[in-house]
Amino acid sequence: MSSDKICVAFMLAFVTGGSALAGEGMWTPDNLPKAQLRADYGFTPDAKWIERAQKSALRLAGGCSGSFVSPKGLVLTNHHCVNSCVQQLSTAEKDFIKSGFLAKEEKDEVKCPEIELNRLDQITNVTERVKQATQGKSGEDYSKAEKAVKSDIEKECVGADSEHTRCDVVNLYHGGVYDVYKYHRYQDVRLVFAPELETAFFGGDPDNFNFPRYDLDMGVLRAYENGKPAKVTDYFPFSKNGADTGEMTVILGNPGGTDRQLTMAELASTRDRDLIPVLLLLAERRGLLEQFRSESPERWRIAQNDLFGVENSYKALRGRLEALQDPTVFDRKRQQEAELRGFVNADPARKAKYGAAWDEIAKALVVYGTIETRYKAIEGGRGFGSRYYDYARMIVRGAAERDKPNAERLREFSDSRLPSITQRLFSTAPVYADYEEVKLAWSLTKLREWLGSDDALVKQVLGKESPEALAKRLIAGTKLGDPAVRKALWEGGADALAKSDDPFIALVRDVDPQARALRTRYENEVESVIDKNSELIAAARFEKYGTSVYPDATFTQRFSFGKVEGWTEKGVAVSPFTDIGGAFEHATGAYPFALPPAWLAAKNSLNLKQRLNFVTTNDIIGGNSGSPVINRKAEIVGLVFDGNIHSLGGDYWYDASLNRAVSVHSGAILEALRKVYHAQALANELESARRH
Repeated sequence: MSSDKICVAFMLAFVTGGSALAGEGMWTPDNLPKAQLRADYGFTPDAKWIERAQKSALRLAGGCSGSFVSPKGLVLTNHHCVNSCVQQLSTAEKDFIKSGFLAKEEKDEVKCPEIELNRLDQITNVTERVKQATQGKSGEDYSKAEKAVKSDIEKECVGADSEHTRCDVVNLYHGGVYDVYKYHRYQDVRLVFAPELETAFFGGDPDNFNFPRYDLDMGVLRAYENGKPAKVTDYFPFSKNGADTGEMTVILGNPGGTDRQLTMAELASTRDRDLIPVLLLLAERRGLLEQFRSESPERWRIAQNDLFGVENSYKALRGRLEALQDPTVFDRKRQQEAELRGFVNADPARKAKYGAAWDEIAKALVVYGTIETRYKAIEGGRGFGSRYYDYARMIVRGAAERDKPNAERLREFSDSRLPSITQRLFSTAPVYADYEEVKLAWSLTKLREWLGSDDALVKQVLGKESPEALAKRLIAGTKLGDPAVRKALWEGGADALAKSDDPFIALVRDVDPQARALRTRYENEVESVIDKNSELIAAARFEKYGTSVYPDATFTQRFSFGKVEGWTEKGVAVSPFTDIGGAFEHATGAYPFALPPAWLAAKNSLNLKQRLNFVTTNDIIGGNSGSPVINRKAEIVGLVFDGNIHSLGGDYWYDASLNRAVSVHSGAILEALRKVYHAQALANELESARRH
């Protein structure tokens, strides 16, 4: 993104220090900007509308959004959100990535090994309880107290129903508010429909984060309970007509994270210590995966999902880096920080209470700089890039953590989170040894590069072996590709581990003491300091602005309000819509601009003027993939799958003139289901799901 666009973005987005602009904001369900909605759109949602929308929307625990679209548990999301499931269900003989998948009847719906759906049922404020537990504490004492009280709250919230209930303590406004979000958990989730990759990701990486787009990036799942389709009361009816120009749109999803309220020191650390190294790593990993994928059609299938993730992340993070490297961005963020610090310093009492917070965060980040390479490589797992290693660490740590009181465990092993751990650990998804060997050898090479060949841990791990030889030996000797073996070790606990001679179990035993030590130091000397002082800054911000500002995104449910509207690109108006005919016009017959045979065969029967993709002014970020786009009647008019190139800086600001959410039109979904895929039963279920 050019500097002049970023400058314009900031001038527009921060004309006032506190309140959000029209269209800006990722609002929590319990704090919608009703006065602003009434002024901007003549729309005031009542409590019934909000609750129905909240419970119709869903979170895919792996990092996406979705929604119920029928009373029989039918779920609409993106293809790229179910892509891992499609890949895991595929084989060399039957590749659903290429051919697509359609369950003609419910009996044909197939369980996804690793998808968990969360429906948000209740939000309860627990701010005072958390702050009382941490009051007067710092460092290790603060870290332990904060984690303990969160684990206790979550355990109480879940009660005896961990199979169907998930509870997460959510930190909003960087510690200004703590809420516990209570979810209904669905882990029996089955694949109903997924189009071919060539349709769902038409244009591939060249078109990613761009518009015009011509994608049918959709996937359909169904939630099951007790072996039968889940019966749900709240769901979004489907609009055949879809969205129109100027129409108000609401996007409900789970944006993964924004950094609009970080300090200057945190932004600089993000730019220099996080974004630059990870982009270099992603560039290398992309080359590795491209090479692996080019070697055979089967390897193309195996690496496809990982390569998509790498390319998507690279493009998104590069956009963030370009924003943070522009001096205009930092000048404006510096002005914001100075304004808040000036407010604090103007009053002796506020200064005494909050004044040191920014400097304390900066000091903690200096400490982070001394450990971050080792922390990311060892505790972060970057030096041991294999599913086998991930499984082994879950098992080894699980055996140790489950013997501790709930409040003293690592957070991921708390009672409320164990069902998600075991779902991944016992997954029937295939593990491909040759692919794991390539990834592990490469990551071990990076471990040696980052830490140095004379490093004690590197010597301990590699000995006299090369990374390639070690990876080959470890993978040849492991049995962790078998879910039954993993389950037996998990359930057998410490006794089973003591008897295990699996090389990955042995590797984790060797590495884990240093990994845990790094994690402890990070939590006590960096994370706890940042958390504590971020709470102080949040309190100062509340004194100045109250809740007229929305909190940074936290992969929890948010409402975003906007309208269907194009934008002007270098003096040229960009229409808010594309149509099906445009996809045929852009098709070249070669990936990634190749339409699959089913589309070519259906061309004469399709309405080529049917709107396919469209853009809106809604404020979104990664994690919103699969979010429903609804109208004021709470009807589905679209399905979010991307943002435009200007939205990549959305981690730090919102620009009403340029930032756009990109969605699939609801009419295109029905048109494709009926005329391309002949999925009449599915289309009928969508269209007949009306509210009574």
